[in-house]
Amino acid sequence: MGLTYLDVEVGNPANPDVTRTVRFLVDSGAIYSVVPATLLTELGIRPVSDETFTLANGEQIVRPKGIALFRYGDRVGGADVIFGQEGDSLLLGAFTLEALGLSLDPLRRELRPLPMILASNPRPAT
Repeated sequence: MGLTYLDVEVGNPANPDVTRTVRFLVDSGAIYSVVPATLLTELGIRPVSDETFTLANGEQIVRPKGIALFRYGDRVGGADVIFGQEGDSLLLGAFTLEALGLSLDPLRRELRPLPMILASNPRPAT
């Protein structure tokens, strides 16, 4: 099975006109996206909480978590982002994919639009 990489713009929701392009490994099994902490800090994104992760060897690590704007073509969304440290992989996770209205086809390793469904009460005909 191959890997899928994607160039996505990352920005601060408070200043959406200033972005930086990041090459991510698309990981639909990851919840959060991981962006270098130095880049997030440069964009003015600040941590709002910490998140604990368990590594494959059982070790637990803590990383700061903030909120970033992501742009891919015409698609724009906001999602939680992890402040990556040296040695952390740059990942595009499921929350970000969903915020962009995209999903990853696991067999073809291609992005597909998510069907957008809105539950509402239809208005009666007049």
